[in-house]
Amino acid sequence: MAADLFTHVLRQGDRALVLSHRLAQWITHAPTLEEDVALANISLDLLGQARHLFTYAGELEGEGHDEDHFAYWRDASEFRNPLLVEQPNGDFAVTIARQVFHDQAAVLYWESMSDSGDTTIAALAVRARNETAFHLQHSAGWLIRLGDGTDESRRRAQAAVDAMWPFTSELLGADDEGALRADGLIGESIESTWQVAVADILLEAGLERPTSIEQRTGGLHGAHSEHLEPLLHEMQGLARAHPGATW
Repeated sequence: MAADLFTHVLRQGDRALVLSHRLAQWITHAPTLEEDVALANISLDLLGQARHLFTYAGELEGEGHDEDHFAYWRDASEFRNPLLVEQPNGDFAVTIARQVFHDQAAVLYWESMSDSGDTTIAALAVRARNETAFHLQHSAGWLIRLGDGTDESRRRAQAAVDAMWPFTSELLGADDEGALRADGLIGESIESTWQVAVADILLEAGLERPTSIEQRTGGLHGAHSEHLEPLLHEMQGLARAHPGATW
């Protein structure tokens, strides 16, 4: 069971870390200065969550690995994040659609984990759900604004929703965590609640919910898209160029 919980915690840490880096890539490139700051703050929140999760993953693994090991010294095939968070930023609408789908799932995930039988995860969930609620408020507000804007804005927002939708199923839970759920270490499935909540956001934005689109999966088991390796090369480059260096 400890190995299963380790994998679960690692997946959540990888999810937060990879998305944090994607959002950090917007710094100095966001549409407005205010948005530049907002995305940087969300990125830092996710980075903080990843650090806590990796520290706990190291304790569960019991091999002396710390947060830096999990962030900097694993190759792409060793990461267990959902495919959605590694997808390129695209234009601003793509980033916002990706963020809405992620944030709604993250809010529901952390809410469910606040009752976890694992006290470490439950304690982290209390803080993380509050942070993530603000993330969702921000991303949903932007998607509604884009969908309710000009014809061009709406077209690009719909294209972004369509592009990100095939990567959403991995946000809603892994197919190999039934034992953790049965033991009360992770919450019940969030899929139906997520579907309803996202549909409401899309409706308010005047956007269509994609249908009959084949889902792309594999990230939770280490089978990633071509986009993760370049992201890791950028993120890990300094640490690997100067192993053992300290400030």
